[in-house]
Amino acid sequence: MYRVNNAIILAAGYGSRFIPITFHTPKGLIPVKGVPMIERQIRQLKEAGIHEIIIVVGYKKEQFRYLKDRYEGIKFVYSRDYYAKNNLSSLYCARQHLKNSYILSSDNWIWKNMFKSHEERSWYSCVYKEGKTSEWCVSIDDDEKITGVTIGGEDSWVMYGPVFLSRDFSIPFKEVIYRYYHKAGTEKYMWENVFIEEIKNFSLYINRQKSGNVYEFESLVELRRFDPESGYNTKSPYLDLITQVFNTTEKEISSVERLKAGMTNDSFSFSIGNSAYVFRRPGEGANVLINRRHEKSTYEAIKSHGICDRVVYFDDESGIKISCLERNAVNTDPRNERDVADSLDILRIIHNKKININHVFSIDREIKRYLNLLPGKDNLRYIRYVQAYFKIVRIINIVKRLKIEKRICHIDCNPDNFIRLKDNSLRLIDWEYAGLCDPIIDIGMYSIYSNYTKNESDRLLSLYLQRDPDSEEYMRLYAYMCLGGFLWMLWTEYKRFFGVQFGDYGQKMRQYADVYYDYTAMLEETIKQRRQHENKRIRNPV
Repeated sequence: MYRVNNAIILAAGYGSRFIPITFHTPKGLIPVKGVPMIERQIRQLKEAGIHEIIIVVGYKKEQFRYLKDRYEGIKFVYSRDYYAKNNLSSLYCARQHLKNSYILSSDNWIWKNMFKSHEERSWYSCVYKEGKTSEWCVSIDDDEKITGVTIGGEDSWVMYGPVFLSRDFSIPFKEVIYRYYHKAGTEKYMWENVFIEEIKNFSLYINRQKSGNVYEFESLVELRRFDPESGYNTKSPYLDLITQVFNTTEKEISSVERLKAGMTNDSFSFSIGNSAYVFRRPGEGANVLINRRHEKSTYEAIKSHGICDRVVYFDDESGIKISCLERNAVNTDPRNERDVADSLDILRIIHNKKININHVFSIDREIKRYLNLLPGKDNLRYIRYVQAYFKIVRIINIVKRLKIEKRICHIDCNPDNFIRLKDNSLRLIDWEYAGLCDPIIDIGMYSIYSNYTKNESDRLLSLYLQRDPDSEEYMRLYAYMCLGGFLWMLWTEYKRFFGVQFGDYGQKMRQYADVYYDYTAMLEETIKQRRQHENKRIRNPV
C-alpha cells in the first residue's frame, strides 16, 4: 500500500481543439458546471487528503496564479517549450516531484471523486469504448497489468483520465523520461509514448471506471453536449464578435473547428445555418509585422477580380478577418505540374492588371524594419544578424538599381495560399503582405516556399515568362530568393521571442539567403563584364 504524496496536473498546453475559447483562456480554466476544470480536480484531490499539488504551466501561465492564493499547497512548474513539445516535456519539467503521485491533465473532468489517500499499485484510468475508437486501446493480462497499447481499435478498454504512479514506478521512470526528452525525434511524444516503448520494464495496471465518470473534453461541441450552459455562454470575445457581425447568438454558431495553424495567424472555421466561414486572428506579434490598413485596401482593390478569398468582415485595427469558407477546397502542390501552371496563371493575371493600390512593398525597408524589431541588441545572435545584413547590402543595392515597373504582388506566395475549388478554379488567399513590387519577387518567394532547387527555380521563371529568361531576369530571381530567405529568417527570429517555434524553417531560409547571395553576385559580375565588353566593342569596332 502506498500513501499518495502529491498530484501533478499537466496544464501547459495550448488546447488547440478548444479554439477560439483557448485564444484567451487556457483549457484547464474553462468552466464546466460553473467551475473551472482544474479547480474541480484540486477540490477533489484535497477531499482525498492530497494537499501538495504541482501544476505544470506554460501557455498563459499568469492566468493560473490565482490558484495559489485560493488553495494551500499549490506549486507551479514552468514548461519553457510547451509550444514546441507535447506533454513529455511537461512531465520532464516536473520529474523531480514524482513520488507516489497522481498525474492528471488539466482538462480531465471526474464526476465521482476517484482519488484516495492510499493506493495499492500503479494504474491508469480506463473506460470501455464500444465500436471503433481512435483512443489508446489497452491489452491486459490476468492480473490486469497493461501489456500492450494500440492507437485505435474496436470494443476495447482505453486509456482515459488520471494516473497513479507509485514510487517503485516513478523513480526509474524519471531517468527514462530524462533520456527520452533529450532524444532526437521525441518532440511530439506524450509521456505515455515513453511508457509504451518501455512497457516491458514497467508495471502499470488498468483502473476500470464506469461509463460517464471520467471525461476528457476534446472540443467545444463535446462541452456543449455535456454542459449547454457553459458551452453556449463561453464569454469568448471572438464568438461574441461573430454574433454581432451576423446578428445571431452563440447557439446558432456550429461546427467550430481549428484550421491548420498558419505561420502568421490562427484560424478556425464555423458555420451559421448552411453557410461556412473562416475566422482569422493574427498570431503573436503579427500586427507589428503587417500593416492591416494596407491589407484591407488591397482586398478592396482586388475583390472584383474573382481571384482572392471572399471577405465578409475586416477590422484593420485588430487584423481580424472573416471570410467565406470554400468547401472541399484543397491547397495546391508545388510538385504537381497542373497546380504550378494554374498558380502561375493567377500570378500573371494579377501582375498584368494595373490594379490601383497606393502602398509599395520594399524588401530592403522590411528587412531593416524586421532587424530593428529584434530584441536583445547586445547579444551575439543579434550581432550575427547585423553582420549578415551588411553582407547582403550588395544584393539590396542590385535590386535598388533595377528599373522595373512595379505591379501589385502577393509577396507571400506559399503554394498553400493557392487553393483549388471544387469547380477546379484557383484562388489566391491571404494578401496581408501584398504591395507594389517587381513581379519576379512572387516567383522567388514561391521557389523558396516550395524548397525548390536552382534548376527548379529556373524552370519556374521560364514557365512564368513563357519564354527563356535573360540574364537580368535570372539575377532578379536569385536576388529575391536571397533577400526573401533573409527576410523570413528575421521574421522567424522575431516570432521566436513570442514563444512561437517553426522547427528548422529559419535555418532553411538562411541557407537560401547564403546560397542565392553567391548566385546573384556571380551573375551580376558576369553581366557587368558582358556590358563592359559590349561597350568596348562599340567604342572600338573592328
